[in-house]
Amino acid sequence: MHAFSDIAINYNGTLMATVCTQENTVKIFDIVNFDMINMFKYPFSPKIASWVHLGADLVHALAISDANSPKIFIYDGKGDNAPIYMIENLHTRPVALMEYVPAQNVTISIDERGMMEYWSGAKTNYEFPTTVKFEYKTDTDLFEFAKIRQPPKVLAVSPTGNFFATFSHDRSLKIFSVPYGKIIKVLDESLTRYIDEAKLNERYGLLHVDWTRKVALEKDINKDHKAFDNIQLSFDESGNFLIYPSPVGLRMYNIITEKVVRDLGKSEPVRFMGAAICRAMPTTMERLKGAAVTAEIEASDNPALRKFDVDPMIIASAYRKNRFYIFTNAEPFSGADDEDGTTSNRDVFNEKPRKEDALTTVDHEEEMKGMTDEACIHTTFGDIHVKLFPKECPKASENFVTLARRGYYNGHCFHRVIKSFIIQTGDPTGKGTGGQSIWGSDFEDEFHPMLRHDKPFRLSMANAGPNTNGSQFFFTVVPAEFLDGKNTIFGEVTDGFNVVQKINQTPTYEKSGRPREEINIVSITLKN
Repeated sequence: MHAFSDIAINYNGTLMATVCTQENTVKIFDIVNFDMINMFKYPFSPKIASWVHLGADLVHALAISDANSPKIFIYDGKGDNAPIYMIENLHTRPVALMEYVPAQNVTISIDERGMMEYWSGAKTNYEFPTTVKFEYKTDTDLFEFAKIRQPPKVLAVSPTGNFFATFSHDRSLKIFSVPYGKIIKVLDESLTRYIDEAKLNERYGLLHVDWTRKVALEKDINKDHKAFDNIQLSFDESGNFLIYPSPVGLRMYNIITEKVVRDLGKSEPVRFMGAAICRAMPTTMERLKGAAVTAEIEASDNPALRKFDVDPMIIASAYRKNRFYIFTNAEPFSGADDEDGTTSNRDVFNEKPRKEDALTTVDHEEEMKGMTDEACIHTTFGDIHVKLFPKECPKASENFVTLARRGYYNGHCFHRVIKSFIIQTGDPTGKGTGGQSIWGSDFEDEFHPMLRHDKPFRLSMANAGPNTNGSQFFFTVVPAEFLDGKNTIFGEVTDGFNVVQKINQTPTYEKSGRPREEINIVSITLKN
């Protein structure tokens, strides 16, 4: 079983094709009936596919590119595996992207070198289209990617057929006019540009710790050459709005006014990499059982009628995440234990444990049995008693206990105090930039569904981004649910609450948050 190299859906959403390059197969699915209706096995390695037919066409034409040659084969999606046409001399390299524009009866294909071509459907024998507004490619910007040697990673077409958008590894998002083949807008999505903007607009309204975490993640993405291989762009039904992933969430860009009108998921601790729109338009039969919709009904506040209003959804994917995320206008359902009606229970933790996680659990089972789960942190302001969670967060607990047993934390100061929020320590340099785990390198986050920052006096790992835990830790003095999914909770205070509060109320330097009076850890006693 191998991964799909591409998935293609036809113009009206009734047929889907999945492509598997390793197995040389293409499977055809009837979406309405949720059924596989055809499977092709080819003598070549298919790379990508695109349905190139309209409703009036008798043949459900499916274009498939060869991963090892510039050829494009046309098949009948409901027929046999014999090609009905072959486009041989259009490209000089294997075709990497291909999208059909039903409104213009135009297919746009881009090869691995970045050369972009237009061709039409079966009615005009797959020749150069007559519906476009140019005759020669020299009058267009279709050579742009070949010139800069930055072939795009994704190609998205607007439903109206007026625009198409691309995104390249250099983080440039280009919007083209389909009829004219001209670039109408280039958006710079580089990290440098976002950092410069953050200085002017207060980090996009994010907390300093959240913004620092996002910047650290973007730097990791810059080092990952395959990070943007699965990026996705999406147009709305009007074709005027483009939804694309960015370092600050999903951005909704108005092509007409050339402005970002909304950011979605800005405060979420993930880096979105793709977005798709589900219109969720109810039919007339669903809404009022076929009855006419009157002005009084439209103006009514009756919740039973509002239930059938248009409720669009945006389905998003994220970097290095196995789950997907749903954005709607509706509030998340509250669970039985969600007494205050908050959205803290919105996340569904249903991933199966990875094999390496299971092996780690077995390897450490005996070690965890002897792991202490209580400690007393002796400070110059008094004692703080904590309970650890070695079962839920084994690595963070082991790291803390081992460092404490070695005397690593002795003499460390509380270098960062934010009133009515946290007190932080565990850095031998006292500057907030040092510290090392017992393994000599950063270790991964450990998020448990039963451990949340929903109450004060939680003990959590400090970090500079995902999976960057070292030796620093902090205590919260208020509920801080926005830290869920960002910082590992590995313990909680059981006694000495007044000491934590006293440290939190000490005078600090305004810029650094460092206490004016030095407060140190004297030692840590581990209890068996």
